[in-house]
Amino acid sequence: MVRLGLVLAICLAVFGAQAAVRIKDISSIEGVRDNQLLGYGLVVGLQNTGDTLLNSTFTQQALQSMLDRMGINVRGTAMRTRNVAAVLVTADVPPYVTPGTRIDVTVSSLGDATSLMGGTLVLTSLNGVDGQTFAIAQGQVAVAGYSAEGQAESVTENVPTAGRIANGALMERPVPGDLADLGPLTFELKNPDFATAARVADAINAFSQGRYGRAVARQRDQRSIDVEPPPQVNKARFIGEIGELDVEPDMPARVVMDARSGAVVISQDVQISTVAVTYGNITVRVTETPQVSQPAPFSHGRTVVVPNTQINVDQPNATIAIVHGPSLRTLVAGLNQIGLKPSGIIAILQAIKAAGALQADLVVE
Repeated sequence: MVRLGLVLAICLAVFGAQAAVRIKDISSIEGVRDNQLLGYGLVVGLQNTGDTLLNSTFTQQALQSMLDRMGINVRGTAMRTRNVAAVLVTADVPPYVTPGTRIDVTVSSLGDATSLMGGTLVLTSLNGVDGQTFAIAQGQVAVAGYSAEGQAESVTENVPTAGRIANGALMERPVPGDLADLGPLTFELKNPDFATAARVADAINAFSQGRYGRAVARQRDQRSIDVEPPPQVNKARFIGEIGELDVEPDMPARVVMDARSGAVVISQDVQISTVAVTYGNITVRVTETPQVSQPAPFSHGRTVVVPNTQINVDQPNATIAIVHGPSLRTLVAGLNQIGLKPSGIIAILQAIKAAGALQADLVVE
C-alpha cells in the first residue's frame, strides 16, 4: 500500500499540471545534426592489463606498424608485452564546428584487455563515412570502472574496458554544411504530435507578427513545422529567438510499465471506463515436522521416523472497488482503494486494458 502510494504519487507530481517548455527543448532543426567519426588506435601504458598479443594478432600488427613508422624494426620478433591494447575510438561532432575545435572521444577495447585504466591513447585518426580524416585524437583515458581478481574471487565495477577522453580530439577540417546554405527552416518535433505542432506554429506566428509584422510558420504534419525567416534577418539570431518561445506540448494517453522493476508511469490524459476490480491471492504453506518414534525398552522394536505434515491455506480478503474516472487523479484514487504492490498494478492494468476499459496505449517493457 505504501509502495503503491509512492509510485502513483510520483505520477501525480510529474503530470499533475502541464508546464510550458521551450521550443528548443522539444524540437530540432532539419539539417542541423551531429556527425559521427570512427578510428582505430592503440592505448599504451597499461599495468599488465592489455591485450595478449598471441591471442590478439591485430594488436600485434598495429604495434609493429606503429614502430615501423618510427624507424624501429621488430618484424619477426616474438613480443610478449601486455601494456598495449587495441581500441576503437568514436566521437560525435557537433554541427558547424571549425578546425581547431576540441571534442570528446570514447575509447573501447577490441581485444582481450582486462582494463584500460591508466592508459594513454596514441595519435589516432578519426574518419567519417567517406573515409576522410576529420580529427586527430590523443590523450589520457579516463575509466570509471575497475577490475580486481585473485585465485578464488574477482570483483568488477562498471566497465573497465571502455573510457572517455575529455577534449581528446582536435578537429582538422570543417564538417560539410553551413547554416547559410539552409533555405526555409524546418523544425522537427522529437515527440511527433499534431496538436503540439499546431501550438508551435501558432507560437512562432504570434512572435513574428509582433516582431516582424508577418506570419512565418506553417504546420506541415505531426512532426514538421516549416518556417520562412524574414528577409534581412540574421538566421542564427532568428533561430535563437524562436527557440526561447514557450509552448505546452500535448502527449498521447499512455501507460508505460516496467515488469522487471515494477515502475509504472501514467500520462495525464489517461481515461478509464467504469469497471469493478478485485485482486487477491491464495497462499499455501506446507510444513514438514517429522517425529521420531522410540520403542519401549526390551520390546525388540525399531526406531522409526513418523512424518507429520501441516498444510495451511491463507486467502486474504480480496477487496473489490469501483474504478472509473476521466482523469489520472481518480484512477490513482481507485487503485489506492485496492492496496496493491507494483506487480499487482501491472496485472490489474493489463486486465483493464483487455476488458476494453483503459482508454490509453499500454506499453509493457
